[in-house]
Amino acid sequence: MPLDELLRGIWRWRWPVLLATVLTLAPGAALILAWPRHYVAQAMVAPAETSGVATSTLMAPGPLLQGGLLDNRPSGNFGIYLDALRAPEAAAMLARDTGLLASLTEWRGAGPMGALRRLLGWRIEADLDDAGAWLDGRFAATQGIATTTVTLTLEHREREAALDMLRRLHALAEAKVRTDLLGQARQRIAAIEARLAVERDLYQRGALYELLAAQQRVALVVSADEAVAVRMVSAPMVEIRPSLPNRPLLLVLLAVAAPLASLLGAACLLLLRGPGRPWPQPYEVPAGMRRLGAEAD
Repeated sequence: MPLDELLRGIWRWRWPVLLATVLTLAPGAALILAWPRHYVAQAMVAPAETSGVATSTLMAPGPLLQGGLLDNRPSGNFGIYLDALRAPEAAAMLARDTGLLASLTEWRGAGPMGALRRLLGWRIEADLDDAGAWLDGRFAATQGIATTTVTLTLEHREREAALDMLRRLHALAEAKVRTDLLGQARQRIAAIEARLAVERDLYQRGALYELLAAQQRVALVVSADEAVAVRMVSAPMVEIRPSLPNRPLLLVLLAVAAPLASLLGAACLLLLRGPGRPWPQPYEVPAGMRRLGAEAD
């Protein structure tokens, strides 16, 4: 179909296209305005640099061929810290120490979807699996492009709850790394002391004493240092007004997408009709039938 004919056809259908645009804009805007908004709590962290045991391998100097510029994934204690933030233990902690399960149950039972769940007999009470799914969808750890810092963000419908949960997650992950390091050091100290109790060789005892001093230093640093896995670049904070979803941006995108979708649908219908087919016109009596009717009169 020629372009000029396609444009003329769209112009003839301008009122149906306008109606389709309005019918798309109205429910879309209502859905955007009715969608629950969330507060975003965020904190910025970086690998700890207080001691050798607390320094992440990401920050440690090393040859470029062993990673360097090509591999900037967090590892070491910092990597364990980031994984602990998403672990099932984190979801269980939120379910146990906060009102997450009650909030999830309330949200699932509200609105049209809650009525549908009750009608169909679906489960409404939230459990640990729901808490884990919520944490996976509402928590994010974004690494900086040019730095080793990581921004932690958590979304929640309640402002105080968002900040409290982010603080609890940080404390849980930090305690996880601290407990693992301290437990490992104490196990090594116990093993070295048991070996010293039976070792009689002077040179072997000297080497064991050096190992014992190193592990005691590790245990002392882990017990005394405030930050073992991460350093807080920016403490957890929460915004004053909810920002998710971004309603102005979504409304602008909808205002652009709805007319384009209507025009595209009209163009597709015109192309499916094919070129050269006449447009629907009011029924007209053929000229021969009009002459026969006149002669009969």
